[in-house]
Amino acid sequence: MEISGIFSAIVIGLIIGVLGRLVVPGRQHIGVLWTIAVGIVAALVGAAIAHALGVDDTKGVDWIEWLIQIGLAALGVAALDRAKSRR
Repeated sequence: MEISGIFSAIVIGLIIGVLGRLVVPGRQHIGVLWTIAVGIVAALVGAAIAHALGVDDTKGVDWIEWLIQIGLAALGVAALDRAKSRR
């Protein structure tokens, strides 16, 4: 993976993480770095799921892939927030 690929993964992860965080109601008790980490993981896993379903390469914007990634990020943010609030 090249530097540009790493940079784009961080930017996409940030966007996915923020969108996932916006979907979860209430205030989350996780930091920006955790949001980025959850977003990066959600982006990678969501892309793999979209590829497995055959919806990763469509004409135009891949809305289904984005929805999968944002949903995974929302689940990740909620799970991490819940785990951190138990401490």
